[in-house]
Amino acid sequence: MSIHLPPLPPVGGETTGPSVVDVIRREHRELLALCDELTGDGTDAARRRTLAQVISAELSRHLSAEEQYLYPAVRATVPDGYALVDREIDEDRALLEALRLLEAADEGDRAARAGDVRRRLLRHADAAAGELLPLLLRMVSAEDLIRLGNRVELAEEAAPTRPHPGTPATPPWNKIVDPAVALADKVRDVVGRRTTYRRDL
Repeated sequence: MSIHLPPLPPVGGETTGPSVVDVIRREHRELLALCDELTGDGTDAARRRTLAQVISAELSRHLSAEEQYLYPAVRATVPDGYALVDREIDEDRALLEALRLLEAADEGDRAARAGDVRRRLLRHADAAAGELLPLLLRMVSAEDLIRLGNRVELAEEAAPTRPHPGTPATPPWNKIVDPAVALADKVRDVVGRRTTYRRDL
């Protein structure tokens, strides 16, 4: 089945890049590894604070991009996709709230908050690996999966770097609101010298 997506700017040749399945699986592995480090022993307080910032930023971007492109694709192509997506959006809102509490936590409360984020992220990753992604692989062409992967990666660059559980979670409003909120987030990040990418750890 083909998914209606507006074209990307022409680059010539065939559509290339990782599929959305590869992008999402890789990001889930990387995010869980960061959570494992945050919740593990032997990490000093400054490192834990920075890890919490990076996890919050990376996961906020990830969820925003999934809500903009992955979930609409599931709704459009998977039988009962609406029910699956509605469930995931509810879980994502709870995960964003857990992230907000993690960043606001003092050192004494950070371990409990980090454990909650890790538990919710693991549930999110398991749902993707066990349901959403296998269904997409069966229902969507390889080219469309690559096109979705391209869009997810582009959307993450214009996505919020802080958790905003109250912003719209479905198109078209999330595609309008998220980049505007992201701009304010990025200004705050620069002013506060906040670390927002795993590569900067």
